Amino acid sequence: MDLKRTCLFLTLLASFISLHAQNDCGLGIGISDTNNIIQVFQLNGEQVAKLKEFIAALEVETRGIEEAETTLFEKHPQSTAEELTDLAKKYEALQLQMVAVSRKYDLKVLALLNEKQYDRYISLCKEVSRKPLDFQQE
Repeated sequence: MDLKRTCLFLTLLASFISLHAQNDCGLGIGISDTNNIIQVFQLNGEQVAKLKEFIAALEVETRGIEEAETTLFEKHPQSTAEELTDLAKKYEALQLQMVAVSRKYDLKVLALLNEKQYDRYISLCKEVSRKPLDFQQE
C-alpha cells in the first residue's frame, strides 16, 4: 500500500466520521471514493461486486431520506420559535436515520472482509483515533 493512497483514505475517512455518532470509525460507503476503499482493502472481484451492490442500495435508501428532508423544509411551518424547534427535532430524526443507514452498509462491507483486511480496518481506525464499528467477524 503506498503512503499517498493511505493518506487519501484516512482523509476521506476522517471527513466522513463527522456524520457518525460518537467517533465511530465509518467507511463512508457511498460517500468516499469507491476506488480508495477497493485499493486500501485490496478487495477481490467478488467483494467489489458486493460493494457496488451495497452502494446502489444505500443510494436508494438515502434518496428517500433526502427527499423527506426537502419536503420537511418546504412544507413545515417556520413562523414561530415552537415551529422552528419542531422542525429541528424532525430534521435531527432524519439525520439519525441517515447515520443508521450508512452504518448498516458499513457493517455489510465489514462482513465481506477477510481477517487481513479487517485487521487493516482496525489499524486505520486506531490511526485516526476512532472506535471501530461494533462488529463480530465470523
